[in-house]
Amino acid sequence: MIPRLMQSVTLPAAQVHASRRQFLIGALAAGTGIAVGFHLLSASPAVASETATAAGDHSFSPYLTIDGDGKVTVLSSQFEMGQGSYNGIATLVAEELDADWSAIDVKGASGDIKAYGNIAFGGTMQGTGGSTSMVTSWERYRKAGAAARAMLVAAAASEWGVNAGEITVDNGVLAHPSGKSGGFGAFAAKAATMPVPGDVTLKQPGDWKLIGNAGLKRFDSARKANGTEQYTIDVKLPGLLTAVMIHPPLFGAKAKSFDASAARAIKGVVDVVETPRGVAVVGENMWAAIKGREAVKVQWDDTAAEKRGMQQIISMYRDLVKKAPAAVARKDGDADAEFAKATKVLEANFEFPYLAHAAMEPLNAVARMNQDGTLEIWGGHQFTDVYQKLAGDVAGIAPEKVRLHVMKTGGSFGRRAVFDGDVVVEAVHVAKAIGFRAPVKMQWTREDDMRAGRYRPAYVHSLKAGIDEDGKLVAWNNHIVGQSIVAKTAFAGMIQNGVDPTSVEGAHNLPYDIPNQTVGLTSTEVGVPVLWWRSVGSTHTAFAAETFLDEVAEAAGRDPVEFRLSMLEPDSRHATVLKLAAEKAEWQKPLPEGRFRGVALAESFGSVVAQIAEVSTDGNGQIKVERVVAAVDCGLAINPDQVRAQVEGGIGFGLGAIMGEEITLTDGKVDQGNFDMYAPLRIDAMPKVEVHIVPSANPPSGIGEPGVPPIGPAVANAAYKALGKRIRVMPFSKSLNA
Repeated sequence: MIPRLMQSVTLPAAQVHASRRQFLIGALAAGTGIAVGFHLLSASPAVASETATAAGDHSFSPYLTIDGDGKVTVLSSQFEMGQGSYNGIATLVAEELDADWSAIDVKGASGDIKAYGNIAFGGTMQGTGGSTSMVTSWERYRKAGAAARAMLVAAAASEWGVNAGEITVDNGVLAHPSGKSGGFGAFAAKAATMPVPGDVTLKQPGDWKLIGNAGLKRFDSARKANGTEQYTIDVKLPGLLTAVMIHPPLFGAKAKSFDASAARAIKGVVDVVETPRGVAVVGENMWAAIKGREAVKVQWDDTAAEKRGMQQIISMYRDLVKKAPAAVARKDGDADAEFAKATKVLEANFEFPYLAHAAMEPLNAVARMNQDGTLEIWGGHQFTDVYQKLAGDVAGIAPEKVRLHVMKTGGSFGRRAVFDGDVVVEAVHVAKAIGFRAPVKMQWTREDDMRAGRYRPAYVHSLKAGIDEDGKLVAWNNHIVGQSIVAKTAFAGMIQNGVDPTSVEGAHNLPYDIPNQTVGLTSTEVGVPVLWWRSVGSTHTAFAAETFLDEVAEAAGRDPVEFRLSMLEPDSRHATVLKLAAEKAEWQKPLPEGRFRGVALAESFGSVVAQIAEVSTDGNGQIKVERVVAAVDCGLAINPDQVRAQVEGGIGFGLGAIMGEEITLTDGKVDQGNFDMYAPLRIDAMPKVEVHIVPSANPPSGIGEPGVPPIGPAVANAAYKALGKRIRVMPFSKSLNA
């Protein structure tokens, strides 16, 4: 996904919050019901709040609505791509509202940055990523629920002629000791006329029924199981046409000319048009569009294209990593001096390939221009206001005239958090090219999704460690070489002193007490499009650091867990999760013959995760991961079952990446096109996973991504014990079969 934009990536997400005075509460009548929401205020929030309230200004986007039937609809500022953000936000609202959980629904919202701006991104943009959904929602959605509850109670008190303090609310029903009672729907319309509370009191943890409830069933689980959940791929509109792209075979190439005569002769092909990203074939249906695409002949101008293969790129990285880094991300003490005095000095290089996001639902978007001049776009809008502006620019209309339908999406892992609108912009370009005469669904195939770019960058690390005569790690050096994700994008301002924080996170902020350490970075110029990938920099930095740390522990004659704990504050979050994982995995207990353990610890997105992997070997140099014990501190767990699911999913996702996934290029062309050559984890390779959550009263921090970084090094460290071989080149299949 993406890092915490617009702030230092070293700031724990759990510390990012807004005070109550940064919100403007308001309500409005919505048909037969009520809509409640807040505005995130800018400068002088107290003055702005007083002025707006005095003026009776309730013109804002709501966070929730309650209709006459009692249905509660939560309007989420966060995008749902399988990580459970909708369920978490619904839990926050329903808890404070005392709503009937079965009457809750959630829809994606957009169009108002003041209401929906991500607080963890500074509130200046609406976006989902960096495992910040609960961070940005924790306070304001609870306040919305509490405000709506207070107004419903006021409405009931007015209608019944009783004291509001005598009314109780439970499971969507208001009741009075006199015997009077009624559901939310009965008071929704009247509640909209009640005074808006200037402040609200939130429940204390001891009064929570839903937050932290491990048995709470997801509100959307049934429709996901029975296939009725709607995604962009399911969108059907009158007269809808389907478009597919012909992208350049080389990154950086452009269409010079094309011959579509044969394609236009195919039944169902409506048009063939050129766009800035290639050539699009428009059909009455997907099959016609694909058959038409096969018949189009395109001449490409590859003058500015990237034509190097993977071996050339990695060879360049290997040369660069031997030199001094171009920039320094961290420098403590004098590592060079300590290396000269060290009893033992260890060195190792690690190599990481490009990785695809490979979400189950390939990229897609639907664009329709209406007669009133408004443009509607259905899609997985991970950066809503960014896409709104880009779409408006293409269509030649103001962003305010672009209406986004934020659809649920079958996975993203960062792929839909793009800077240039990607498939959304393609859909608008094609719709415009055919004169907006019909709505257009731009649908990528799996091959498009895998070959059209946006990968986790390839990296090479060079590490060096020095140990003194007491077996203490006294010096550490890590030089990282790879592409910058944010360079030459709208987020290039994140680069400070030549350091892209997405390249070094997890490396420049190691939690261990190492008195002398240097982390350097050399960012490369390669024409392969890159993007953040689930857990971003920690996907490679945690692997390099935690596997090399095991090598250092062995050289020092120390137990890997004990060695790590010796460099951590005893009561720190890192030490707590590491000790918990070791306890639950019975680290000190001997394993049966043929079983081996490895450990790893990593912090990402404000959360700390320790994992202990247990592997077996078939005797032929191959391993199988049998069991993973994970301990996680993610602050307060709003939905404990969802936390476990995300850690389990992160382990499967990360395990697939390190075991067999890689994107390679031959003369600039991507070799992989589908899951026959790009090998995510198969179900029979998924280990038994145990997740243990550290109880916490701290605000929630990230959980969608932190389960990924530790799995690779934990397995690699176990594999070393099983095979006697250090794995330093990803994926494992390449190292184990070498």
